[in-house]
Amino acid sequence: MAMTLAKLRSGVQSAIRAGRSSDLTKRPFSSSTHHDVAYEAKEASKWEKITYLGIISCTTLAIYQLSKPHHHFPEPPAYPYMHIRNKEFPWGPDGLFEVKEHH
Repeated sequence: MAMTLAKLRSGVQSAIRAGRSSDLTKRPFSSSTHHDVAYEAKEASKWEKITYLGIISCTTLAIYQLSKPHHHFPEPPAYPYMHIRNKEFPWGPDGLFEVKEHH
């Protein structure tokens, strides 16, 4: 009984291995050489030109946008509550590092 199970198991494993190897040979990978080298060089050249065109167009658009006059907002009104000093500073009104000369 153990011998037949071992033979059955080995047969199933070999069938699985055979199925895997046939799938691998049928599946094309990105590194496979089914494309022509001239085609790949043409594609690289195309994308290089597209990149340069994109750089030039983005630079031109940025220069155009930055050279246009832009709106300046008016200065906010000087509200009286922004710099209220009702209380004397602890060091006096003259300043923290001011030295008074007594005459």
